[in-house]
Amino acid sequence: MEVQRMPLIGDAFPKMEVVTSQGPLTLPDAFKGKWFILFSHPADFTPVCTTEFYAFQKRYPQLRELNTELIGLSVDQVFSHIKWAEWIEQNLGAKIEFPIIADTGAVSEKLGLIHPGKGTNTVRAVFIVDPKGIIRAILYYPQELGRNMDEIVRMIKGFQISDAEGVAIPANWPENELIGDKVIVPPAADVKTAAQRPKEYDCYDWWFCHKSLK
Repeated sequence: MEVQRMPLIGDAFPKMEVVTSQGPLTLPDAFKGKWFILFSHPADFTPVCTTEFYAFQKRYPQLRELNTELIGLSVDQVFSHIKWAEWIEQNLGAKIEFPIIADTGAVSEKLGLIHPGKGTNTVRAVFIVDPKGIIRAILYYPQELGRNMDEIVRMIKGFQISDAEGVAIPANWPENELIGDKVIVPPAADVKTAAQRPKEYDCYDWWFCHKSLK
């Protein structure tokens, strides 16, 4: 009997049919050619989750400018998602425009989202998936800690720049303590290139060179 494991970074996002607040979708095909962020939350009508949905919606226009979609998930039913979204719009002034998966447990089991020791509640997980359907990042948070949405947006920007420019992204970019908003040039793979690097880029040493984005 084959044991199912949760997907890892670099794996293809598993194909699945999901029921959402905006109708049925097939993942990852529904977002083909786009980045997407699938994020799970423990339950509708809970304070921390409400702050997260409000924060995600506020950044949704910015994410769409980055060719990125959002899709939420919890084990609540569709009518709960719809009513909660209505409550957020009526009481907080934010219309939730992205779909929310109503999971029976099958999706959560496949993605490893069930919180240990918390019954059927889902953890605060984030899957960042690229336009080819490949998982590029996975984040997990406990129930008591809400996510930092600006970091998630930063990750999307960083991935897109890294893919386009063939560079690495430093800590706290674009406000890195050493090189500011510059990016890191891949390390040299041979002696000749190592000797040439300091002539071509700003470097702390041949293995630590950086450049400005075009």
